[in-house]
Amino acid sequence: MEYIIMIISAVLVSNIVLANFLGICPFLGVSGKLSTASGMAGSVLFVMTVSSIVTWLIQQYVLTPLGLGFLQTITFILVIAALVQVVEIILKKVSPPLYQALGVFLPLITTNCTILGVALLITQKDFNLIQATVYAIGNALGFALALIIFAGIREHLELMNVPKGMKGMPIALVVAGILSLAFMGFANLV
Repeated sequence: MEYIIMIISAVLVSNIVLANFLGICPFLGVSGKLSTASGMAGSVLFVMTVSSIVTWLIQQYVLTPLGLGFLQTITFILVIAALVQVVEIILKKVSPPLYQALGVFLPLITTNCTILGVALLITQKDFNLIQATVYAIGNALGFALALIIFAGIREHLELMNVPKGMKGMPIALVVAGILSLAFMGFANLV
């Protein structure tokens, strides 16, 4: 039951994008089309889960025992970048169609601060490996939910008669704020 509550909390209550404001750049930049948003969401789910497990292991078995906690952020950044490169190389060899489908999303994940933010939050909250994995999956699902909803709204806005001064990014920012307020309604859920 603890893990279900953790996932619901990460997806709805403390959404990584709409409550913690991490990952705003890809949230605004990739949300123009629903197809690109879903590709980015899938990529983030995979990389966030794997990188959270690897960074947790490095923190527990290398940085903390050796007293190198001050190297945490730079180590996590390097691990995430290396993981993205390894995943890109493996996908290119093993599954070219999937590699083509993900396309530009894998390199973009290297600079997605939600990946690093979740890895750092896992360390701060002192989770065990199972809790860290569930927390990472929940946050990735929360990112995906927010991104896909936002992309759907933005696609619909393209068909609407929006005032000239509000077209494009201004209306997107207003919608993002309203979406954030809507997610605040889940605050007492968990």
